[in-house]
Amino acid sequence: MTMRRRALAGVLPGALLGALLAAGVASAQDYERERRWAEEFLPAVVVGDPVRIRAASGREFIGLFAAGKPGQAALVLAHGVGVHPDHGVIGILRAGLNDLGYTTLSIQMPVAAKEAQVDDYYPKLFPDAADRLARAAEWLRAKGHASVVLVSHSMGAWMANEYFDRAHEATPYRAWVAMGLTGGFSWGMRRYMFPILDVYGENDLAPTVGAAGRRRFALKDANGSRQVMIAGADHFYAGRERQLAEAIDAFVRSLR
Repeated sequence: MTMRRRALAGVLPGALLGALLAAGVASAQDYERERRWAEEFLPAVVVGDPVRIRAASGREFIGLFAAGKPGQAALVLAHGVGVHPDHGVIGILRAGLNDLGYTTLSIQMPVAAKEAQVDDYYPKLFPDAADRLARAAEWLRAKGHASVVLVSHSMGAWMANEYFDRAHEATPYRAWVAMGLTGGFSWGMRRYMFPILDVYGENDLAPTVGAAGRRRFALKDANGSRQVMIAGADHFYAGRERQLAEAIDAFVRSLR
């Protein structure tokens, strides 16, 4: 077991760690799983349209694009472990934020096979995750969206944290919303040259709640950054999606 996995397992009770992994985590990136999911969820998509974005590998990954009102920010949404871009809180947010006028692009993050462990995600899949995050922003900017914000959840937020640690000021993103950050917390957040909204639920996972004070301290000198706790929310914000969307909307509007 790697040091990074031991650290995560040490703060996550077995049942909660299992819950994160049960969503479907693989020893290598599972492109066939991505394909099967696309066949299953794309026919049921009501809001937006599927698009394909080319990664550095030459492979294409799926995004769900919904155009918003002119002049409002465009949002890239990155889901958590072992799911797809229309699943759970990300699926609800991409539609809800579009209703508020935002252009949304929810992208398929790299996934491993169903039986995978944390080691099979970190660090193996993180380089491709960083590439997808960067290319999604570039895809939107090529369509004329000058202000692009990343909205990420759970392992998607961990992947985003690793991406920003390496990209720094070279990132095309104007700001970052990190929801339920579980692993990979970096004091490098203090050096990021853009505002961050750190969101967690009152009843979130133990490592997320336990590190809230450290994250708040790391963000206190960052221009425009803030932390929000969603009362009554669990890690997946079930039943609290409206409050979550309102917090994101208030943060993004403050960037103007």
